[in-house]
Amino acid sequence: MRFCMVSTFYPPYHFGGDAIFVQRLAGALARRGHAVDVIHDRDAYYLAHRGEPESLAAAQPNVRVHGLKSRFGALSPLLTQQTARPWLKPELRRRLESGAYDVVHFHNPSLIGSTTFAFGHSVKLYTLHEHWLICPMHVLWKFGREACDRPECVRCCLQGRRPPQLWRYTNRLAIDLAHIDRFLSPSRFTLDRHQRAGLRLPATVLPHFVPDPIDLPAGGTPSRPYFLYAGRLVKLKGVDALVRAFRRYRDADLLIAGDGEEGDRLRQEAADLPHVRFLGRVSPDDLGRLYRDAIAVVMPSAGYEVFGLVLIEAFARRTPVIARNLGALPEVVAESEGGLLFDRDDQLVECLEALQSSAARRDAMGEAGYRAYRERWTEQAHIDAYLAIVDEAIRRRG
Repeated sequence: MRFCMVSTFYPPYHFGGDAIFVQRLAGALARRGHAVDVIHDRDAYYLAHRGEPESLAAAQPNVRVHGLKSRFGALSPLLTQQTARPWLKPELRRRLESGAYDVVHFHNPSLIGSTTFAFGHSVKLYTLHEHWLICPMHVLWKFGREACDRPECVRCCLQGRRPPQLWRYTNRLAIDLAHIDRFLSPSRFTLDRHQRAGLRLPATVLPHFVPDPIDLPAGGTPSRPYFLYAGRLVKLKGVDALVRAFRRYRDADLLIAGDGEEGDRLRQEAADLPHVRFLGRVSPDDLGRLYRDAIAVVMPSAGYEVFGLVLIEAFARRTPVIARNLGALPEVVAESEGGLLFDRDDQLVECLEALQSSAARRDAMGEAGYRAYRERWTEQAHIDAYLAIVDEAIRRRG
């Protein structure tokens, strides 16, 4: 079949895990013999990042990537943000209406524009990578300080220095969503949040996947036992709770892999804690070793994660997890029996102590997580289920 992935961001022009997942999905479909095009918006990347990415993404066989770029630069995504229409990007409509694709799959279309859903007559899918359909700030993180349970969108946008989107107060989105044949939700939690917000979507829960881990030689890991955090350093990830916990907990190191806008503040907060170490961005192989040799991977997100890829990356290395009891994270932990949950900072410290003090418990949870990964979250399991959903959508179209 002929697939087209449409996303605002795509490696190397990206900032988060949703773009990495689109890249993995495109590659997995190509390995099955399908033809895959990817369309993304480079202007959206330049809007938040000056210049080119630090490194280029490796080409994937049977995957063609089309990075849209307007001669008007930032004006194009800004107009799209305000109108939900793909202004100054005629190539997007031309490609989607060319008849070249059997399936068009939308991922994070925030600066692509929801009116794009009407382009062409292909079967159309949409993955709920974020909460953009119900939150103009994408992540249900209110006023930049707390998880959102009661919308105050205009105030939140203004405080977040984003212009409010008046089209959200019309029937624009309802009209556009009617063109999507099937929505894919990475978790039951995420689908439930959209339904509670009033969206009645033809949806299937399809968890994300991570590639099978490659064997890595031993060595190159710290001598002291350690817990690992891997991800962006932004407020909603809750890394400040980890730093507070390790101010009390001194029996192991905390390694923090990743960077972001909160990086400098967190480093300053932990300046007097020699057992808390910031590694910055690390290579995939080095991250694989860090996963493998950690006592546990900790995911303390204070906001609503839609799935939690870091958790299954840990499970793929037979490493248990400690996660906040919020969003989709408890769903993944419950399905795997591969970790512990906490609500408060003192409970986080108790979880650290529990897994470090009992190697047998730590190993048993790591094996349980690995078994769940092999059953639920491999590339093969995901693509088998994905293609079955595509076949059903095509049959419904007749």
